[in-house]
Amino acid sequence: MNKMNSSKAEQIKKTYSEQEMLDYLISNYDQLKSEQPKYLADLIVSFTNQLLNTGMNQQFIKRWLEHALEIDPKNKSALSSLSTYRLQEKRHLTNSLVFTPLRESDNRSQRQSTLLKYRQVCESFLLLADEELQQLQHELLLFKDNEQMKKTYDDLIEVLEKIIEEIVQLQKRLNDFDELSGRTFYNVNQVEQIQETVTTIAELKNRWINYFADPAEDQETTALQQLNEMIGLTDVKRRIENFYRYLKFQKARKEYGLQTKDEPSLNMILLGNPGTGKTTIARLLAKIYHELGVLPSEEVIETNRSQLVGSFVGQTEENVRMIVEKALGGVLFIDEAYSLKRTGQSGNDYGQTAIDTLVSLMTSKEYGGKFSVILAGYPEEMRQFLDANTGLRSRFPQSNIIELPDYSLEELLEIGRKIARSNDFLLTTKAKKSLAYLIEQEQVDQTFGNARAVHNLIMQAIFQKGFQKQSTQPEIFFYTVLDENDFKKPAKNEQDSLSPMEKLNKLVGLKEVKDAVQTYISFVKMQTLRKEHNYPSVPIQLHSVFTGNPGTGKTTVAKIYAELLKECGMLKRGHLVVVGRADLIAGYVGQSALKTKKKIQEALGGVLFIDEAYSLFRENNQDYGKEVVDTIVDEMTKHGENLVIILAGYPNEMEQLLESNPGLKSRFKKFFHFEDYSAEELIAIMKLFAKSYAYELDKDAVQLLQHELSIKKPKGNGRFAENLIHEAIQQQSLRLMKTDHTLDLACVNRLTKEDINAAFQILLKGE
Repeated sequence: MNKMNSSKAEQIKKTYSEQEMLDYLISNYDQLKSEQPKYLADLIVSFTNQLLNTGMNQQFIKRWLEHALEIDPKNKSALSSLSTYRLQEKRHLTNSLVFTPLRESDNRSQRQSTLLKYRQVCESFLLLADEELQQLQHELLLFKDNEQMKKTYDDLIEVLEKIIEEIVQLQKRLNDFDELSGRTFYNVNQVEQIQETVTTIAELKNRWINYFADPAEDQETTALQQLNEMIGLTDVKRRIENFYRYLKFQKARKEYGLQTKDEPSLNMILLGNPGTGKTTIARLLAKIYHELGVLPSEEVIETNRSQLVGSFVGQTEENVRMIVEKALGGVLFIDEAYSLKRTGQSGNDYGQTAIDTLVSLMTSKEYGGKFSVILAGYPEEMRQFLDANTGLRSRFPQSNIIELPDYSLEELLEIGRKIARSNDFLLTTKAKKSLAYLIEQEQVDQTFGNARAVHNLIMQAIFQKGFQKQSTQPEIFFYTVLDENDFKKPAKNEQDSLSPMEKLNKLVGLKEVKDAVQTYISFVKMQTLRKEHNYPSVPIQLHSVFTGNPGTGKTTVAKIYAELLKECGMLKRGHLVVVGRADLIAGYVGQSALKTKKKIQEALGGVLFIDEAYSLFRENNQDYGKEVVDTIVDEMTKHGENLVIILAGYPNEMEQLLESNPGLKSRFKKFFHFEDYSAEELIAIMKLFAKSYAYELDKDAVQLLQHELSIKKPKGNGRFAENLIHEAIQQQSLRLMKTDHTLDLACVNRLTKEDINAAFQILLKGE
């Protein structure tokens, strides 16, 4: 980068947004610092000026200004701006000037104690005051051309000089007041003089504090203002504002002398997924009720099923009554209220009792109208819950049911920016893109935590930045900026650092599968590219069938396949959920469907791998495999591209399964066949497995393997190879531990012909 001319520099300062300025500073910091330090310092000051009205912590801005001065110690703009912040820090200078009353009625011991405290206060203050006075006088020189700031500094210097004067005077009078004489009586005039001096100091202290008073700090933010400061929720804000005006209207009517026979209901139902702001809205409603005088308190008592429902007769009623009594005058907030009424609950479940008791207390003479109930939970579950409890629903008018929508991606990014700033961090543009990517990965179902999920992602990024062993960033960026690297999960090992395709190619054998997967992924990428450019694209069938004998790498490849689809942007999470028949099939009608749906829910955004899937199909009416298959077909339609299913098993048996359900067969058109490993490939797998634990096979051991595998092909493929090495390691340990002499360390890591042969015999017996 060539040195910039002054006009371009000024253009950057004037036209760049806060975000653009931050990105520019980070990208060009090193070069600017070495070539144009004065200009860099100016840019930093301009950047801090842009942060002034964003609610950024003053200490954050101060630290950036100090960094500008580190780069250019003579930067007048930085010095001037920094002085303003340093001036604010001086507001607490006089806080230590607290003098307990000195009374004429005090006995000698009390007087001594009081006067000792006076001396301590004076001494500690003067130690600070002299230095602060010098600093004020020095900073005054920076404001020769600023009449307002010059007057402020002049006034502060004058007040501080007077305080110091009075403190010195007080010290003199304390010394004159000779407590060491041991006299019982003392001069009343001296006491009065001390009291007068203390009073003067108190008045000067108030003058000092008043210079720093900010009227805005004393103004409490109203509930509606807090509501409007929330990100998004446009319709929710409108409805609550309407409700606020209605309550205010009713209050005015009462003051006008008009009666309201039917009081407006304060009970509310808040519907929404996790992290949509239900708890925050409940607290704001409580504050609104209190501000309007509808309720005497703005306190919110938060509770849930575990606190309300007891385990024996009578306990639930007592629990509900106790919590209601706590909430009197305020709001009772019940989160996940639908959990009080569980589907198919037994006689030992007292959830219904909790509901009945709550309804009874809400309408009783003793408690009715003296508190508000706000229920919250998932939209669909809450609707079912209310439909099943007509007595409860009648206490909540339709107008008092508010649904909080999920936040859009743009709103979630703004929430993330706000959370980062509340923790004194800024986000680069690249960091925002990384955050957006992580958010989209999380958005796979209704359990997505919205603002809560974003909060966790930001805090994880801060944590990740914090545990870095070293950083090449300048300190100012390291401690105050989150970049894209902070949102990347560090690789746990070498394997994790590889790309999915690299992982696939490192696998032993499987040439045909590798070629087929690579071809198909290339096809997926091309169709995605064509779609992005508005070209017609061929439909993509991601659901697949993996056929082959056990141990041929189906599960391993499935995991890589999921990662490849995530890399292509086809899956949000790219994780693998492995299940078998036992994970899906239950013992009675309906339960198998529920178990299957639960596993599918777990796999959303990734791949559901059903091992030995053919076992779901059995030709008898008493088996619930058909229920599982029908559920899979139905859920595949519902979730679309948010779910990929892989069926795995023997070729013939898999064909029978697909033929058992036409809907299933139509959705699985991509087949990958896994051949058995050759003897050479099995030996290669064994070597890799041994190497992963720092073992090696000697020459004789390899020769034995070649011979044995040429005679008989064992069952299990790769699984057999790993089991053999694992058994051989145990046999080696047994062999070496039998020796009496000191072990040669080289032997510890070597697997011999003897070890391999012993392992072979044991495994073959088990077949």
